[in-house]
Amino acid sequence: MKKQDFLKVISNNLIAKNIFKMCLVCGCDLEFIPGQFLNIKIDGFYLRRPMSICDFENGIITIVYKIVGKGTEALSKISKGNKLDVIFPLGNGFDIKKSYDNITIIGGGVGLAPLYFLFKTLKKMNKKVIVYAGFRTLSEIFFEEEFSSIGEFIISTQDGTKGNKGLIIDILDKDCDYYFTCGPALMMESVRKILGQNGQFLLEERMACGFGACMSCVCKTKFGAKRVCKEGPVFFANEF
Repeated sequence: MKKQDFLKVISNNLIAKNIFKMCLVCGCDLEFIPGQFLNIKIDGFYLRRPMSICDFENGIITIVYKIVGKGTEALSKISKGNKLDVIFPLGNGFDIKKSYDNITIIGGGVGLAPLYFLFKTLKKMNKKVIVYAGFRTLSEIFFEEEFSSIGEFIISTQDGTKGNKGLIIDILDKDCDYYFTCGPALMMESVRKILGQNGQFLLEERMACGFGACMSCVCKTKFGAKRVCKEGPVFFANEF
């Protein structure tokens, strides 16, 4: 069930190059599933901005976003104490009901953000999980300490300034029962080719309404056209 409310900003801080972490107070009893998202109204912009939920704990929603245009730049300038018009929670999250013994999580760039909530949730379920995170360079790395405090976290950078040098797909361990991934489309397609169909993708697309009415975020699957905001943003690998 989606809800529209004004949520108070309690922090909005730069945590890496052009990457911000914002925390919002959510005074409601709704449950959130890893992989779901918010749709945020920013003053001066007609369309809302969809933001994956990075974490939810003790009534606090955390999002991590990158400045990629005027909308996210305006969002980065919003100060503590302001309130944002937010529709939440939206979309279908990750399916984590099945029992997997050996799980791999693969994130690329800011696509790593929604995988933090997933990682925490799986570890609370006593799952064996390893996280691979790929970045372009050291200055763009975020949440290294947060992930590492929970479990095994492996970093690669394209320029070798941190961790393994090269692409994250070059060092993936193929010995896993299941995987979850979010990041650039080419990275996720490469993950599917390497690890097979036994996994789930979180797609991040431009959208308007966020709940399936406008049809602006339709993607093609083997089973026909599907809306990223409504049928997704999480899809099974065998749908592509």
